[in-house]
Amino acid sequence: MRIRDILQGEPNHDVTVEGWVRTRRTSKAGLTFLELNDGSSLANLQIVAEQTLPNYDEVERLATGSSLRVRGRAVESPASGQRIEVRACAVDLIGASSEDFPLQKKRHSFEYLRTIAHLRHRTNTFGAIARVRNEVSRTIHDYFQSRGYLYVQTPLITAIDAEGAGQMFRVTTLDLDHLSPSDGLVDYSEDLFGRPAYLTVSGQLEAETMALAMRSVYTFGPTFRAENSNTSRHLSEFWMVEPEIAFCDLSGLQDIAEEFIKHIFRSVLENCAEDMNFFNERIDPEVIGTLEHITHSDFERISYTEAIRLLEQSGESFEFPVFWGADLQSEHERYLTEKRFKRPVIVTNYPRSIKAFYMRVNDDERTVAAMDVLVPRIGEIIGGSQREERYDVLIQGMRDHDIDPEQYWWYLDLRRFGTAPHSGFGLGLERTVQFVTGMGNIRDVMPFPRAPGAVEF
Repeated sequence: MRIRDILQGEPNHDVTVEGWVRTRRTSKAGLTFLELNDGSSLANLQIVAEQTLPNYDEVERLATGSSLRVRGRAVESPASGQRIEVRACAVDLIGASSEDFPLQKKRHSFEYLRTIAHLRHRTNTFGAIARVRNEVSRTIHDYFQSRGYLYVQTPLITAIDAEGAGQMFRVTTLDLDHLSPSDGLVDYSEDLFGRPAYLTVSGQLEAETMALAMRSVYTFGPTFRAENSNTSRHLSEFWMVEPEIAFCDLSGLQDIAEEFIKHIFRSVLENCAEDMNFFNERIDPEVIGTLEHITHSDFERISYTEAIRLLEQSGESFEFPVFWGADLQSEHERYLTEKRFKRPVIVTNYPRSIKAFYMRVNDDERTVAAMDVLVPRIGEIIGGSQREERYDVLIQGMRDHDIDPEQYWWYLDLRRFGTAPHSGFGLGLERTVQFVTGMGNIRDVMPFPRAPGAVEF
């Protein structure tokens, strides 16, 4: 049985449970108490071992980290703070742990725990993060599947830059240790794909091809950015969910994004109550209140132009200057959500010059039908847009961004063969889990974070 099921069940029945020893103590009365955890619950299960056990000498010497199989009876616990304990009739040592096990009964810094990422999941904090991350992932699929979206898998290896930013990891079979072309040019005809190839930064463009055949699709998988950033909000590898919906305009996309965010937060609050109480007590005392506030709020909707006007009139002293044409920074987004409106804000219709080539140009020809969903504490949590469905306008957008249209011939074909209005957005899984848990560094919500200088595991 899982420990969670035993703790939530009724006493007075026989159980068999497996897990890892968190702590061990032996009393003068000849009893050994083991705290066992199997990752299913924040709480440990207390195992009471008596001297009558044939291997009691082994049990009273068990080290933290050892794995066990315990057979016994679940009974009401006389101790305060726990409802059920297990009186053991057999304790089998499955895997012994040495005395230098690096996780002892004390608080370890998150910086230290990143150096032992293969073991940190056995701590309360990282066990809770894993369960919340699982719930966020599960409820993302639940949201789209229950509404008829098709789950599609887009390529991890690509020949194009979906964002046009150039921050991509190159994939090659060429021998880099002996690559020294005399003219400085690499002959990619000898490479596996016969041309430069990269790890994807987004599955959006491929998802658009599916949406223009299946109407509503979503992709959910890893993406990669070769950006040399060491901030607490950036990773080199992270997971993105990217829905694409045909016959959907920017207004409809805003409705979907708001409903989607609320669905995720409600599910976490309902299904991870124990873990969320832990984060509220140990990490951020406002995290539950913030999520509850968002789920009960109607998101404010304003244009980028209106946002700039409000920021200019705010009287705030911002580090980054505010002017029409500047991209909004985190401090601007937090002012709007935390001080001006005190709720999430959806900002739309950004300047054409600061957004991607695929976003639909508005009638004023100065702005595009883009949106960012901003929430308190972190700012942007979702970015999306209505896609440009007009062939000639898309061609011009590519040229304006110094992108060769010939490399995107298949993407342009979508505008030649039955084009239709369509929209989509991206939500980063790690940034969402970071927001939900209140964790200060995004590297702590990815099991094995990939960041500049960090690829140990």
